[in-house]
Amino acid sequence: MLTPVEPGPSVVVCNTCRLSADAREDGQGRRGGALLAEAMRALQAEDPALQAVAVQEMACLFACQRHCTVHIRAPGKLGYVLGDFEPGEEAARAILDYALRHGESAEGQVPYRQWPEGVKGHFITRTPPEGFLPA
Repeated sequence: MLTPVEPGPSVVVCNTCRLSADAREDGQGRRGGALLAEAMRALQAEDPALQAVAVQEMACLFACQRHCTVHIRAPGKLGYVLGDFEPGEEAARAILDYALRHGESAEGQVPYRQWPEGVKGHFITRTPPEGFLPA
């Protein structure tokens, strides 16, 4: 059931997430999470700096009351689940920009003044890394 992935900064995208609070999928039957992952990979193809963050997909992050959810994580750092994104380039860039800063931080805490505008108001949970608790 678990598939090994390379350790490092990553964004895990729920590829089964709803398109929006009101719609399950777009007119072509594509889910919002899958569209968001696609938008992230398209940005990475254009901007090599964004490739420092792996975009990984999984079915259901169990945040089903929210749509287009992602988990930002890196080894030994606090992780964050964010949601309620519009699955497009603007959200994809904000998430990847935040994930880059998160990966560069000492413990996964990015100062608020460095948050991209597009992630503000989207945080759902903060998760401690295995073997640690925040002080």
